[in-house]
Amino acid sequence: MPTQRTAVVTGATSEKGIGMTTAHRYAREGWAVVVLDLDGEAAARVAAEIAEQHGVPAFGHAVDVADEAAVTAAQQAVAAEVDAGRLPPVGALANIAGITSPVPFLDTTLELWHRVMDVNATGTYLVTRAFLPAMIEAGWGRIVNMSSVSAQRGGGVFGKVPYSAAKAAILGFTKALARELGSTGVTVNAVTPGAVDTNIRVGSTDEQEAAIVRDVPVGRTATTEEVAAAITFLSAEDSAYLTGVTLDVNGGSHMH
Repeated sequence: MPTQRTAVVTGATSEKGIGMTTAHRYAREGWAVVVLDLDGEAAARVAAEIAEQHGVPAFGHAVDVADEAAVTAAQQAVAAEVDAGRLPPVGALANIAGITSPVPFLDTTLELWHRVMDVNATGTYLVTRAFLPAMIEAGWGRIVNMSSVSAQRGGGVFGKVPYSAAKAAILGFTKALARELGSTGVTVNAVTPGAVDTNIRVGSTDEQEAAIVRDVPVGRTATTEEVAAAITFLSAEDSAYLTGVTLDVNGGSHMH
């Protein structure tokens, strides 16, 4: 990056989450950071911690990624910080906010289907659409979308049909947008983690967790730091020739 830029991270306030780890890793690598989360107070708190620990500008704001008006308000708040000189221009967006759905297909409801699709897939669309124009105008940008190994192998980790469908939609979105933006200086990539040591698998039993680990050739779940490393790698200047990529972070649980 010729100058410091800002990385926007959605879903970044969970203590054991990929989003928070990624926000801190961006800051360690010299990025300014915007923390967007459903809990605005938590987002502001995490941003303050990032600024104090890493000495970079940071800003937190509430957002419901599935709500168009809320996403627009968040983008406008970030733009105001940039215009005031409190943040450098946005150069990266990590779409991490998501929810899972460990419900057998015939027990799902239309409400659950819409909620999982809205947060994971529609949220990725809305947030990307909001922050993309400034990247195109600047001629430089990195968009990294959170998919899942469940999209590639048809579940088999924890989330079932709605989750796998939503995460598969993100892969198609990523590739199509990468192709469309090829000449703009903005790259679009996806990461597909397998089982990660986070709290997204709320309600899982010890037996389920043991079965998940048995299915991983390296014999353990991923750390959030390992997934964050993949996200920041795809956000780097050196990754300019990588676009439309699906980067597997699954310990060998899915090979293709």
